[in-house]
Amino acid sequence: MPFRKGVNGKGGMPSDFRPVEHGLDRLTVHVRNGVVFATGDPATPPFETYHGDTMLRYFDRVFDGRDLRVLGYTRQRIPANWKLMFENIKDPYHASLLHVFLVSFGLFRADNPSETRMDPTGRHSVLVSSRGQDTASADVARLKTFTTLALEDDRLLDPVREFPGTTTVVMQTLWPNLIVQQQSNTLALRQIVPRGPESFDLLWTFFGYVDDDEEMVTRRLRQANLMGPAGLVSMDDSEVMQLAQQGVVADPAGEGMLDVGLDDNGDVDHIVTEVAIREFYRHYREVMGL
Repeated sequence: MPFRKGVNGKGGMPSDFRPVEHGLDRLTVHVRNGVVFATGDPATPPFETYHGDTMLRYFDRVFDGRDLRVLGYTRQRIPANWKLMFENIKDPYHASLLHVFLVSFGLFRADNPSETRMDPTGRHSVLVSSRGQDTASADVARLKTFTTLALEDDRLLDPVREFPGTTTVVMQTLWPNLIVQQQSNTLALRQIVPRGPESFDLLWTFFGYVDDDEEMVTRRLRQANLMGPAGLVSMDDSEVMQLAQQGVVADPAGEGMLDVGLDDNGDVDHIVTEVAIREFYRHYREVMGL
């Protein structure tokens, strides 16, 4: 503290001032497999209780104890409410309807083997998809694709299996502001930082493992071109979230109903359901006292 005792016997803090009584706010910190979590809320439950067994299992699937290697960072400011980012990860439609790139190259389709999993509170969820058959089912055969689109370098789409099972996409949302992403071999954390009711920053941390060979590092970096502010896939998201924000604020008294999968009250073995969004908003309303 500058000039705590004044200058030349003049000024300064009172004699009974105690620095220990004016320290910085203390954070509760927890480290799990190399990832550091912190909260300013002293009432937050223990880490394992807060996330629950299902979410921890999927978290540990990616953060399995191996030493981590950060590959790069990006950040972007999106002119939308922060909750629209969580909606984006939890909704069953946009991946195959908006991201034509995914459908064109068979990376994600609604008829792929998939599942929706949540914790008991509904605040956390995970959408899981596995690359399915090459031929689309009748339900998705009419989805828009760029049939003439080709890649100059098809190594962009050369994923290799590195996790148990056939799962190729796992998108996990952890309340209130963290997304854990595995899309093929590109791995990332996304942190949501609200900047007001109509904008938020999205901070991306791309990573791999210290024991990755150079071929895998290159593969992760190459596939990372799908993600981030200018990603071949995810740059669609920021524009659509801006449009969604404009639609919401145009009618502040408006209401909407999430009907798809209305009978779903928990985990389901598909993603054609709005249950994860409903549970998210139910928890949000509970937290906000609405």
